[in-house]
Amino acid sequence: MSTDMELVIITGMSGAGKTVAIQSFEDLGFFCVDNLPPTLLPKFLELMKESGDKMNRVAVVMDLRGREFFDSLFQALDRFDKDELLKPRILFLEADDQALVRRYKETRRSHPLAPEGLPMDGIKQERLLLAELKGRAQTIYNTSNLKPRELREKILQEFSVNKQSLFTVNVMSFGFKHGLPIDADLVFDVRFLPNPHYIDHMRAQTGLDEEVSEYVMKWTETKKFLEKTVDLLQFMLPHYKREGKSQLVIAIGCTGGQHRSVALTEQIARAFAKDYHTQITHRDIHKKQGLPKT
Repeated sequence: MSTDMELVIITGMSGAGKTVAIQSFEDLGFFCVDNLPPTLLPKFLELMKESGDKMNRVAVVMDLRGREFFDSLFQALDRFDKDELLKPRILFLEADDQALVRRYKETRRSHPLAPEGLPMDGIKQERLLLAELKGRAQTIYNTSNLKPRELREKILQEFSVNKQSLFTVNVMSFGFKHGLPIDADLVFDVRFLPNPHYIDHMRAQTGLDEEVSEYVMKWTETKKFLEKTVDLLQFMLPHYKREGKSQLVIAIGCTGGQHRSVALTEQIARAFAKDYHTQITHRDIHKKQGLPKT
């Protein structure tokens, strides 16, 4: 088994943010399992060992609703203590009583330990049940005053291997004739720029060809558009990152997605490559002009 394997057990008070936590670990590339019974934890460890690099970073959520769950978990943790290759890390999420009661009222849900009673009754029972487990946790977050994005940011900062890759800027070219990309966060229309399609020998080329790129970029309006767009994005990207987004999809569209949008996508991505993890997608570059949609 690889010595780089990592197992995080996410547990704690109901309503303290376990759903946000597991989503954050998914963004970090962890193999995630929600609500894994503690009795299956030893078997899950064997799967991790057998999978090699396919499951080398794993996060599991455990909702502990009864004494038998605790006994099973502690037995599994005792077995881990004898394993020299993998030491699980427990992330315990808690919150103050007032914050938990407020969240239950907002969601109109019953507490799992008091389905027909008051939320406070269930919270008190759960807090007593979890006291020993909290004492074994390596990391404890009190989420009383944390917004979901702030909890996510704490997890990303603490559990990330490569913090520079937490926020990805994906710049995409596309053709309006083939439809808007449904996953775009920002869309820029460059159909107002001179079109190489009407120059016969450039028609079969793309914005990746030097001649086409030079043609697109030589115009004053293109240079002005690029300057203003990069300036706008330089202002916006840090704010998107601070809000907790894991990636931003910027779509640049022309008529067919072959010339202008491709050339400008390359230029815009290049402008941010030094400061952000940047990816380029040319969605429609191989859909030749004039052919029917498939």
